[in-house]
Amino acid sequence: MDGVPVLVLVGPAAVGKSTLGALVADRLGVPFVDVDELGDQYYVEVGWSIDRLVERATAVGRVAAEREWEPARAHAVRRVLDDHPGAVVALGAGHTSFTDPRMAGKVSRALSAVPHVALILPSLDRDDALVELRRRSLATKGTDWVASGHDFLAEWLDDKASRRVATLVVITDGEAPGATAGRLLDHVRKKIPPDQRVAPQS
Repeated sequence: MDGVPVLVLVGPAAVGKSTLGALVADRLGVPFVDVDELGDQYYVEVGWSIDRLVERATAVGRVAAEREWEPARAHAVRRVLDDHPGAVVALGAGHTSFTDPRMAGKVSRALSAVPHVALILPSLDRDDALVELRRRSLATKGTDWVASGHDFLAEWLDDKASRRVATLVVITDGEAPGATAGRLLDHVRKKIPPDQRVAPQS
């Protein structure tokens, strides 16, 4: 479809969206865009930045700051989709998870034009998935994503909005990234129907 990314990857932190997105984009011969890498250029358009988020977290707490930041995240999603037609895009965890239904609606409408929105999960079992995401987050980011008693990983994993925007769910289940990328690529190219690991959202 012209004018929109060919594939958008969503899901909780540390699930492998950036790794998979880069692999699929390379195999398709299209650009890869990671919102975590370029989001600041869009946040600033509405008066936000990562530095401001850190400042607000110090002033009002991380949970409150994340809620204040929701309009900037929703804005970034719309802008990155507009600016990168034909690309593979990875959205950071918070870019599809909102407490404000207006922001969730804006992102849902923006993503509705994208032909393939893949929700990436490490397991169908919620508890197993959370344990694995926590392990990866600590290993790669040095954080367990718990702030002021609030578990952001659990929030992102349980978020129904992320499931609603997805056109397919991809369960990695310990599979090597290259193999998962191959299944995603086959789905995008419609070479195979969805299977148990790449299943349409019910």
